[in-house]
Amino acid sequence: MTADVVAVVTDSTAYLSPDALVASGVRVVPLQVVLGGRTGAEGTEVTPADVAEALLDRRLRVTTSRPTPADLSRAYAAAFAAGATGVLSVHLSGQLSGTWESAAMAAKEADGPVRVLDSRSTAMGLGFAVLAGTSRAAAGGSLDEVYEAVQDCVRRTSMLFYVDSLEYLRRGGRISASAAILGTALSVKPILHLVDGAIVLREKVRTASRGVTRLEELAAEAAHGDPVDIAVHHLAAPDRAALLSDRIRARLPNVRRLVVSELGAAVGAHVGPGVLGVVIVREPVRSGP
Repeated sequence: MTADVVAVVTDSTAYLSPDALVASGVRVVPLQVVLGGRTGAEGTEVTPADVAEALLDRRLRVTTSRPTPADLSRAYAAAFAAGATGVLSVHLSGQLSGTWESAAMAAKEADGPVRVLDSRSTAMGLGFAVLAGTSRAAAGGSLDEVYEAVQDCVRRTSMLFYVDSLEYLRRGGRISASAAILGTALSVKPILHLVDGAIVLREKVRTASRGVTRLEELAAEAAHGDPVDIAVHHLAAPDRAALLSDRIRARLPNVRRLVVSELGAAVGAHVGPGVLGVVIVREPVRSGP
């Protein structure tokens, strides 16, 4: 009987570190980022610094585009050629991008079994789920077992973020124009979260410092005192990220992993410079003695 060899494919918005990518063996298909008239692959041809500079310049239009089905088909074919018996393709929320749709189209034409999963998140909300999948795959899990391991991680994940302005989300169509106008008119700083993959206003604060404090408090609430994995993300705001990560580590003694990283170009283009986000993954509930 042939042993299961499950390959995991994801997109570039997982923002896994180079070391994590090598250790996990995950295959990454990049989103495309358009800066003015220049198009490049996220992570290799367009960097977070490129996007932050373009957004602040305001003269350059910044947009993103999903991978094509052909891009994903090539990743699946490479996985099968390398010996995979099945592929799990895990992607950022379908509410935020058409990447899941491209993956589903490519899966229909693949040379072997491919399952596609919507993480209902992005950044390390996606990244932690991918790592859960590669861990189960490395242990010899079947395609269905790897799928369930990722799905379980998705259910245990919360993502919150603070933005200096709703304007970038409005430009990208991720929130309504009326919500953006409301935020600007009241001079508030919104804290948002992902609910079933969609961006929803959680609450409003008056200052950036209060935003950091509330993210710390909300992260603690989401942890419920349980062991957790945490990621702190930012774009062009390393000092804020360092402050928040220090506060979280001091407040939550049960943090197993704490990752601090800059958001990549595709997500950064929609949230803008100054964004600060936190991803919380609670430990799974163990059954039995």
